[in-house]
Amino acid sequence: MPVWERPEPQPRAAPVPLSRAKIAATAIRVADEHGLDGLSVRKIAKELGVGPMRLYDYVLNRSELLDLMVDTVYARIAEAGQRSEWRATVLAVARATRAAALEHEWFADLHGGRPHLGPHALAVGEATAAALSQAPGVHGIDELQRALGALNAFIVGAVRREVTERRTARSTGTDEAAFQAGLGPYLTRMLNTGRYPTVARLVIEGAHLDAEETFERNLTTVLDGIAGTPRT
Repeated sequence: MPVWERPEPQPRAAPVPLSRAKIAATAIRVADEHGLDGLSVRKIAKELGVGPMRLYDYVLNRSELLDLMVDTVYARIAEAGQRSEWRATVLAVARATRAAALEHEWFADLHGGRPHLGPHALAVGEATAAALSQAPGVHGIDELQRALGALNAFIVGAVRREVTERRTARSTGTDEAAFQAGLGPYLTRMLNTGRYPTVARLVIEGAHLDAEETFERNLTTVLDGIAGTPRT
């Protein structure tokens, strides 16, 4: 039986009361600090002040623990997606998803992977699908599936790229100026060959784009495409 349908264990006469919500909240704090690689039942139990075996009364394995963590994050996204108009709903869900991934970077690692079927994840999926079904360019279930696929592909890709760039900057200690100074001479030599004229324009003429503004503009482009008349 999935963790969502199993009842909470009966309270025990123990110094530290537990619940799945409390375990998930603690796991999220650990993952925020140490990442998914640093997440373990033993570490969570230590944070809670209990023995590791007590946690297995509530979650059978690491997979269930991750499911609880993800759905806890989805709860906040679900609240943001409560809008009356289809486009406003989709914008709110997309923005809340990005904000959640930037606050909890491990969420970006799990987002877009295996299906998320917790009650809050399903609520977000329902709100998004119901909103897109009202878009002018969506007619029928096949077009709704394609619209959902295009939207989710954009959100997952954009969020993962932004989180990856943040992690890289932290782990290497290299900011944009240092990166340009290190690779600038090489890149200049390559561009001077004339074999990459469009890349040269992007490097020379293009400005450093703000991540949030880029996300908003590209999201608008995706929604404009969904709202338009589908091509045959």
